[in-house]
Amino acid sequence: MKPYKFPSSGIFSPRSPPASPRTPNRSPRHRRAAKPVRPASKSLVQRLGWFLLSLLLKSQGLFLFAPLLYLSAKTVSYDIVPVVKLRHTPGSVYRSPQLYAKLRSEMDSDNSSVDAISSIWKNSYKGGEWRPCIKKSSGGLPESNGYIFVEANGGLNQQRTSICNAVAVAAYLNATLIVPYFHFHSIWRDSSKFSDIYDEELFIKMLETDVRIVKTIPGNIMERFDYNLSNVYNFRIQAWSSINYYKDTVLPKLLEEKIIRLSPFANRLSTDAPPAVQRLRCLANYQALKFADPISALGELLVERMKKHSAKNGGKYISVHLRFEEDMVAFSCCVYDGGVQEKLDMVAARERGWKGKFTKPGRIIIPGAIRLNGSCPLTPLEVGLMLRGMGFGKSTSIYLASGKIYNSEKYMAPLLEMFPLLQTKETLASAEELAPFENYSSRMAAIDYTVCLHSEVFVPTQGGNFLQLLLGHRRYLYGGHSRTIRPDKRKLALLFDNPNTGWKNFKKQMVNMRANSVSKGLQLKRPSDSIYSFPCPDCMCKADKSENARSSLPT
Repeated sequence: MKPYKFPSSGIFSPRSPPASPRTPNRSPRHRRAAKPVRPASKSLVQRLGWFLLSLLLKSQGLFLFAPLLYLSAKTVSYDIVPVVKLRHTPGSVYRSPQLYAKLRSEMDSDNSSVDAISSIWKNSYKGGEWRPCIKKSSGGLPESNGYIFVEANGGLNQQRTSICNAVAVAAYLNATLIVPYFHFHSIWRDSSKFSDIYDEELFIKMLETDVRIVKTIPGNIMERFDYNLSNVYNFRIQAWSSINYYKDTVLPKLLEEKIIRLSPFANRLSTDAPPAVQRLRCLANYQALKFADPISALGELLVERMKKHSAKNGGKYISVHLRFEEDMVAFSCCVYDGGVQEKLDMVAARERGWKGKFTKPGRIIIPGAIRLNGSCPLTPLEVGLMLRGMGFGKSTSIYLASGKIYNSEKYMAPLLEMFPLLQTKETLASAEELAPFENYSSRMAAIDYTVCLHSEVFVPTQGGNFLQLLLGHRRYLYGGHSRTIRPDKRKLALLFDNPNTGWKNFKKQMVNMRANSVSKGLQLKRPSDSIYSFPCPDCMCKADKSENARSSLPT
């Protein structure tokens, strides 16, 4: 394709350049200029005729345009400036409140369908049932090659994948794993240790035939390093490294030093690995990692309370993971109400959490483009509109998993109007029950994880580790099926941007989105996928017909 050329503004063709300006000819052979040829003079009669003709034409033109000039003078007011209305760029303005105001009455009066929660999974199972089939090793372990100390960074779920990967690496290298240490992060600000979140004794016991795990580094080892962990050799592992890298590069250093550090350790092992490595990841994630008793007890109690609140729906409830905390909104760089206070809040949050990251010279941020790309966190109002459009009525019980919602009084009000039975851990549990956990973000997230895990439907509103781990864990529990609705946020951005959309059209779009999300049925892991999201077939086995028949018999 030829490059586009800008059109020329002069009389010259764009294909040929304009002529150079004339300059005096200085050639000695042309010093004598030729005499100019004068045109033949016109006769007096001809000149008189042209003068009369031009005068007539001028007078006729004047008569023709006189009425128009008269009307213009009468109708045009010179002190009025015409107003030009410009259509905003799609996505550049948060217009969901206008759409909600338009659809609300018709939405509330719509009784044309049965509540979706009673029938959403009726035809969702395709490809048979799968069951967990992770096997533990039965033999003894050879002599250890040394100790591995892992620093798991990130939030609760990023730490969880780090733990599972550390188990797989330690077992593959025949090393002894020290119970992973949790890095304190400026965003999550949680000082919890491993035993505060997970059942440490169960973790060690469940994996004892596959990998040695100890709680602390032996004194005789630390004595060599003056009891200072910073003196221990630290590997800076590249993200998504293959297991062969650990064998070829890390193992020799381990044999030499007898102890090494791996820090940071988030996402430091490739998703694609040999079956032996995948089995250890599965064993760690789905069997060895259980929340500590205080977390498990409160989480299970809230599950029972949600079922009681959902008695009209047979104990079924849906869970929504809402990412509309101040730090999440700030990191997205999206604009919502666009007010001065919002701008001040976001600038302060970005500087507090990511000093200078968003103010680097040359960085261009276009909020409208971010929204159209589906990267803006959904507001509570948008979540409510989407779920009502998908067929979930006012009587649907919802568990909302979230941190502290930004400007919650303002943004939560419309969601509570659409779903008055909505609950959170703060409404289900008493202040005394939550007190031991409320200053620890990871422990609070673990409670949310438990309640979401056992919901009939899980609805994430943003990507991330919480979604990926729950997606896989729910597949592990529900025969290989996710029972998860994942919104098409790019499509939602266009729908929310049009306040002229009618309820019937909006509902049709939402029902199609729901159907596309749940109609896939079973999804098997591909090489590039993670076992934490796709446990089949690495962590689960296909159940034969006889097993399915036995499981369907009444008990």
